Amino acid sequence: MENVSVEIDFHTLNEKNRLKALKRYKLVNGLPQGYFYDLAQSVADTFHTPIALVSVVDKDHVAFPGNVGIPNIEQIPRNISLCSLALLKNHPTVYPDTLQVPELETNPLISGDFGVRFYAGAPIITDDGYALGVVCIVDKQPRQLSEKEVSTLKNFADKAMLQIKSRLKSLL
Repeated sequence: MENVSVEIDFHTLNEKNRLKALKRYKLVNGLPQGYFYDLAQSVADTFHTPIALVSVVDKDHVAFPGNVGIPNIEQIPRNISLCSLALLKNHPTVYPDTLQVPELETNPLISGDFGVRFYAGAPIITDDGYALGVVCIVDKQPRQLSEKEVSTLKNFADKAMLQIKSRLKSLL
């Protein structure tokens, strides 16, 4: 079988305005490392996953101000991050088994040593509809999520947005 690489455009249709929203919420330089640690820990505990992340997606990188399960990783290139794909939709993205998704087969996070097999991410969306980042869970084993669990993941993303709004108010 021939290994065909599929090119994925990781940029949203409204990328220019989305990047302006990152500036408006003062997220261009990211949040302090660990800012969302407690939220990420709650997500990991709720879903019993070894990895839970809260990300902020800028033009070229994905930063992880909430990181449980991947020590010493503060950011990765946007073009390999599954959070970049989750950002493209205004609803949660779930890959029960990443090896079954042809578009992902050459992604180094899946085909490489890290070996991501499961990913679910809910975008952190502003009131005017721009996705700033993603709350996600990751596992090295395939798994399924129920509709209730997908809804719970979205609720965590909504909590992240509330924290971002609260932080912005405190900075003004």
